[in-house]
Amino acid sequence: MSMRFNPAATAAILFVMTTGSAFAQDSAVKKFLTEAIQGNYAEVQMGELAQKNAQSEDTKVYGQMLATDHNDANKKATDAAKSLNINAPAGPSAKQKAAYDKMAKMNAAAFDKMFAQHMVADHKEDIAKYKAASKKQDAAGQYAQGALPTLQKHLEEAQKLAKQKTSLR
Repeated sequence: MSMRFNPAATAAILFVMTTGSAFAQDSAVKKFLTEAIQGNYAEVQMGELAQKNAQSEDTKVYGQMLATDHNDANKKATDAAKSLNINAPAGPSAKQKAAYDKMAKMNAAAFDKMFAQHMVADHKEDIAKYKAASKKQDAAGQYAQGALPTLQKHLEEAQKLAKQKTSLR
């Protein structure tokens, strides 16, 4: 049996190969933007909670900065999602809601300490994800690049808060 060149089959195989990788890429972009938007919602809520439950004025000020910056970032992330035909989530993830609920039961010095630790860990994780996404040459990558300096500032401020809380023991 001799094998003959079949242009239609070749085209179909190439189509599947290229759309498969495009789909994987689109899937990664969708995952990043979905998580970024959920994260922004969560940070806004956490910032508002810090303004209510924190004991230290520094933590309250940080909470205000967090709420303002992440609210602005969410507008940009949502715009990026729309430009890529990705449906934006309407709030934080279940895991983020659970973290909020746990923090909402705390106040004063205990809240300040837990909040600072949470913000350090959360922003370290976010920065790693945003750095990876910033390498993309699309709306998601542009959003990630623009957000990185603010996330870095939030991490540095959270680290200062965490250091204050551990030195006050």
